Amino acid sequence: MVKLESLKKSYQFKKTLREKKVHSDFFSIFATKNFYNPKFKSNLLISFVMKKKIGNAVKRNKIRRKLKAIVQKLLKKRGAISKDYTYIVFGKSNAYTRKQNLLMPLMEKSFNKIKDK
Repeated sequence: MVKLESLKKSYQFKKTLREKKVHSDFFSIFATKNFYNPKFKSNLLISFVMKKKIGNAVKRNKIRRKLKAIVQKLLKKRGAISKDYTYIVFGKSNAYTRKQNLLMPLMEKSFNKIKDK
């Protein structure tokens, strides 16, 4: 099983935010080739970030959980998400009202765009 490992240091965030970007109405994904190794080889380096301007903590956490669940489902699909990259997913307030099954194809398309760049 693939576990999600979060970024910890500010230099990891800064380096990832400078590389590839894909934006949608519901989230933005930033990615860079893995520049440091995860704890375990099977782990995916990914962080979910929300701006503090988006609602209250309950709303932000719900969006974060929704996006995390979509990524977990996409990891079960072979080749949907490349483990060779480090990702940062910025959630947007529009994702709060949308259902998970509507966001999933958008996120899959976004991860494919990153792989193709």
